[in-house]
Amino acid sequence: MKYPTFKIEKELKSRGHFVIGVDEVGCGALAGPVIAAAIHLPLNFRLAAINDSKLLKPHQREEIFALFVRRGLQFTIGMATHKEVDKLNVRQASLLAMKRAVSAFRGATFALVDAWKIPGIKMQQRGIIHGDRLVKSIAAASIVAKVVRDRLMSEFDADFPGYFLKKHKGYGTRLHYDSIKKMGPSPLHRRTFLKKTGFAS
Repeated sequence: MKYPTFKIEKELKSRGHFVIGVDEVGCGALAGPVIAAAIHLPLNFRLAAINDSKLLKPHQREEIFALFVRRGLQFTIGMATHKEVDKLNVRQASLLAMKRAVSAFRGATFALVDAWKIPGIKMQQRGIIHGDRLVKSIAAASIVAKVVRDRLMSEFDADFPGYFLKKHKGYGTRLHYDSIKKMGPSPLHRRTFLKKTGFAS
């Protein structure tokens, strides 16, 4: 497996920048929010396992996240709710979540962002296609965002029993579709997404 590197972060640090990586998760889900994270990963943080969160197993993401917390790494979270996804569309909602994460971060001067540039932020930034697989800081942000969102969706499982949110985290699995067919959409579901699949009430 090829792992992301610190190549871009090193180049930016040599120019005096304090760099953060930014990524989001939850764009493809039928229910729940989009969650974004911004994190500063020190260049001496040597952990080869850091990678795109989609390539890691849940227990690996949790272990890496726990290590981030134990080491006292600085990170922030931004969220766009399912209602904002419906109102704005999912791309704009994801940009809003990332803007909120970046705006909450103090002291950074340069943001490395997965795929997109974020409108309306003051600091310098660079959007990098497949950044979560190429850039260490973006990969770290993807892990933080994924762990936070998975935990949140697991908490929602108790509020919306019968949808099995703890298992699929709001994504479009057969179990999830069967639950919607049986019970109808919950208040947590994205109506614009369900309309495309014929499940909106």
